[in-house]
Amino acid sequence: MRTWYQKRDGMASSGFVMGIAACYSISMNTHYSYLTHLICSVCQQEYEADHLWGVSPCCGRPLLAQYDLAAIARDVTREEIARREATMWRYHELLPVREAAHALTLGEGMTPLLTAPKLAPEGMEQEARLLVKDEGQNPTGSFKARGMATAVSRALELGVKGLVMPTAGNAGAAMAAYAARAGLPAYVSAPQDAPQACVRQAQLYGAEVVLIPGLISDAGQLAARVGAERGWFNVATLREPYRVEGKKTMGLELAEQLGWRLPAAIIYPAGGGTGVVGMWKAFQELRALGWLASERLPKMIIVQAEGCAPLVRAFEQGRDEAEAWPSHEAHTQAAGLRVPSAVGDRLILQAVRESGGAALAVSDAAMAQMVNYAARREGILISLEAAATLAAYHTLLADNILSPQEETVLFFTGSGLPDLSM
Repeated sequence: MRTWYQKRDGMASSGFVMGIAACYSISMNTHYSYLTHLICSVCQQEYEADHLWGVSPCCGRPLLAQYDLAAIARDVTREEIARREATMWRYHELLPVREAAHALTLGEGMTPLLTAPKLAPEGMEQEARLLVKDEGQNPTGSFKARGMATAVSRALELGVKGLVMPTAGNAGAAMAAYAARAGLPAYVSAPQDAPQACVRQAQLYGAEVVLIPGLISDAGQLAARVGAERGWFNVATLREPYRVEGKKTMGLELAEQLGWRLPAAIIYPAGGGTGVVGMWKAFQELRALGWLASERLPKMIIVQAEGCAPLVRAFEQGRDEAEAWPSHEAHTQAAGLRVPSAVGDRLILQAVRESGGAALAVSDAAMAQMVNYAARREGILISLEAAATLAAYHTLLADNILSPQEETVLFFTGSGLPDLSM
């Protein structure tokens, strides 16, 4: 029996809201979203979806959105989805926004899935089954657009007055863009050494940006304080339920682009790690829907920077939670990987272990080398964080943990263009 917690007065109505999809050919009597409730990722306590939640009140851990998958399987087909507009909102039944009118879009999602055998080590090109998902082609230049499109859309739908968040760079720029699209004021705190291109982006979108000494964890404390003072909603990584739902669409797209099957392995750069949590959730939902051609799920392989690798250390030690990396020791030029503590650590490590995956760290020098390698070999300009996946792939091949014949997808999470100004 579900225990629903009461909504705040005036924040939102409960139950399903019937939506009219202006961009999609769906019938008037179809739910735009099949969202049913939220659950705590630790104790499974259930919460009413149409209330503005941060982390779970019971455990202080991330809340996860749940959907009526049986109804989706009954009402929606893969063939219908294929006829929809090529954005991430083609999967709207599996996203939390109740009404199409509240789904903010700048054209995010449906990024290219490219064959890239020349990115394998020299001599392995002929046998390498290597693909890259180029997330740098999203609005604002990174995969962060997906999470922010969903989080800001849902926050707008639930009646927030403003948004705050900490950022290492790309996330702040994305939040500011969607806040502008929504007509909401935005506040972004960031370390002083955050990429200037991302800081300037956020400012151009109209956000108030404050730079402080320290790391993203320090910026997070400031954002939380400002949010409490102003009564604005905090959309920090996994401190609200919906950014992960936008990131989930990377997994949904990958399956669709591969003909509703999945690769043998996925390599993903994990700072906050929301993308890993989202994709693993997507694969579970697709399997429950019966939409996958095979029950086999990919190995989820995460990569971090050697100078800040709390998840890798926890994985190697067999721990379920990651101890925070000492702030004074956290160093890497890949700003998105300089995250000393991930609130979703349990979920990330669980996905890696359940999938038979791995966790490894690479050096800044290896990332820089792979930026050049990707540009020269395949004409793709990627960020240092994205290059970490390529460095990891080479390492995994050299250590015989992966073979070139295993179909592997690298997630290039951001464009390298902002790095050119550094």
